[in-house]
Amino acid sequence: MTHNELKELALKVRENIVRLSTDGGCFTGASLSCADLFVFLYSRFLNVSPENLEDPNRDYLFLSKGHDVPALYGLFAEIGFIEKSRLDNHLKTNDSIYWHPNTKIPGVEFHSGSLGHLPSVAMGVALDCKWKNQTNKVVVVTGDGELNEGSVWEAALVAAAHKLDNLIWIVDRNYFQANVATEELIPLNSIKEKFETFGWNAVDVDGHDFEKLDDTFSTLPLGNKKPTIVVAHTVRGKGLPSIERRADRWFCNFTHEEVNALLEELHENKMAELNSETLVVR
Repeated sequence: MTHNELKELALKVRENIVRLSTDGGCFTGASLSCADLFVFLYSRFLNVSPENLEDPNRDYLFLSKGHDVPALYGLFAEIGFIEKSRLDNHLKTNDSIYWHPNTKIPGVEFHSGSLGHLPSVAMGVALDCKWKNQTNKVVVVTGDGELNEGSVWEAALVAAAHKLDNLIWIVDRNYFQANVATEELIPLNSIKEKFETFGWNAVDVDGHDFEKLDDTFSTLPLGNKKPTIVVAHTVRGKGLPSIERRADRWFCNFTHEEVNALLEELHENKMAELNSETLVVR
């Protein structure tokens, strides 16, 4: 897919996230921040598809930041993991589509919700792949606030000790933890330097720029017998200026009228971005 096609797919994913943000709601702002990351990973980086989910040589993605699952399900509905109509079952008792990942949904490798757990799970899978002499890439996605969980640092130490250079950890660095800015609660900077001290390769990248994501991930895994951390700098609520960078827009339960207005805002913002890019090119 071209970068423009990736942007179009990301817009559809954001539309799906907004549509899930009613009749009970979902973690809208948090999910919008990582939509581009998921689009990129599944379109350009990971060897995983609806056709090879049982293949032991496929790549793995573990969503430890489980409340971002609207972005994952929103993407799965667009690329064939699930039928798009299943998104209408969100929070209903006739399906397993709700606020956190469920392995009954094709493509979900492990349940998550309680934060801080899946780095250890991903580490175990990466170690198993090493023992079997397989070349799978193992990716785990966490939030930045999730790094306040002690278990993530235990996993970081053990992964480095086992030289798991097939393990890639992505931090969705949107600078918010639930309803407070991360740096006001427990300052995290610099994440990159912290992981380097723990024995990891570490890189920073703009999590919304597909060209920069291409440049960064084309070099991964970095090797050197070290696991790799990618600190993806993102914006909470990306794509909707009215809710971007707002502490009170982590979880949202909009009315249907508000959803329609936000969908219109998504498209208006998309057109504004295209016009801005056109002016830059000229």
